[in-house]
Amino acid sequence: MGSSISARPEPHAPLDVLVVGAGPGGSAAAALLAGAGFRVAAVDRAAFPRDKACSEYMSPETVRLLDRLGVVPALEAAGGAPIHGTRVTAARGSRLQGRFALADPAPFRPTGLSVSRRILDHALVGAARRAGAEVLERTAVEELLYDRGAVAGAMVRDDAGRRHALRARLTIGADGLRSLVARRIGRRRHGRPRRIAFVAHVEGVPRMGDVAEMHVGARGYVGLNPIGGGHTNVALVVPADRSAEARGRVEAFFLEALEDFPGLSDRVTRGTLVRKVLATGPFAAWSGRVVADGAALVGDAADFFDPFTGEGIYSALRGAELLAAAAVAPLAGGGRVTAAHLAAYHRARRRTFAGKWAVERLIGYGMLFPSLFDRAVARLGRRAGMADTLIGVTADFVPARRVLNPFFLARMIL
Repeated sequence: MGSSISARPEPHAPLDVLVVGAGPGGSAAAALLAGAGFRVAAVDRAAFPRDKACSEYMSPETVRLLDRLGVVPALEAAGGAPIHGTRVTAARGSRLQGRFALADPAPFRPTGLSVSRRILDHALVGAARRAGAEVLERTAVEELLYDRGAVAGAMVRDDAGRRHALRARLTIGADGLRSLVARRIGRRRHGRPRRIAFVAHVEGVPRMGDVAEMHVGARGYVGLNPIGGGHTNVALVVPADRSAEARGRVEAFFLEALEDFPGLSDRVTRGTLVRKVLATGPFAAWSGRVVADGAALVGDAADFFDPFTGEGIYSALRGAELLAAAAVAPLAGGGRVTAAHLAAYHRARRRTFAGKWAVERLIGYGMLFPSLFDRAVARLGRRAGMADTLIGVTADFVPARRVLNPFFLARMIL
């Protein structure tokens, strides 16, 4: 773990909860725990609103979680685009299209939502503040604090360069793929396939309908989501070793790589890039421990496999709910929050996400075999209801067992 770090006198009394990172998972956790009556502060090095490399896709189940936090009306008023399903085009031309409203069981509502992270994250930070959490922007975490081997908060630096010790009974790491909290409480591992995403906002993309699009090629894939205001989120995902070609020429690489996808590159180049291309990754990252004495992880800090199924925002929000539910009792009891107290969160994560993790990997590794992937897409596209079921699973409201069974899998490839 480490030893205690000395600092100048603390400007705050000890907190119940310190949240590191104020993205969707961090803001949701802060809102839920502040709303339960605890003293909560969230810190983030960014100033909101801010841009973030993300697919900016939210499934109907993600919208249900956002509705619990009270932010959906604001997202829709800001121009968020309704998404009715997903269309997948394989490398050899096969297609499937699944619509949320046709899946069984029915979703919370028949549409998902796509909106820029500038709008989403700003709305969630506002929800955290309304719930009573203090949100410290432009504040970077330098190191964790410890007390008798347990995490006890963090040393932070504000934008004026002042250092402060923020002590807390529970520190939540919601600080993304390169999480400092995750690295301090356990080993952070990266697996395969290693992929990097390049994400742009493009104006005037022709033939955008009411569904998200996924185009799979021999060397990666591209996702397109309308995000309102005539803009489209275009996310290119390529093997990590290919990303070296982008060094010093990110925008040129982005447009050149789209030429690998028939019928797509002309649609994007006719539009206008209205935001610089942002990069993120590599993916296939997970933490050996998601709980420790005094600490827990949510969102990408805990694990993130691949953005193809659009799981990131859902996983962050749902993980925040699970953590808040497990943390209320030990926080209310006073004293140190231990890993044993948070074991229920670890178990709940496994129950909630295990099936989805398996589906993510099934699709992620399946793309490495273009002939097999094309065959599966063709069969799913032709057989009534199967595409709707698969898209419902990836959209978080159909149980994963509806796909992860011998009958469905056999019909998908035979």
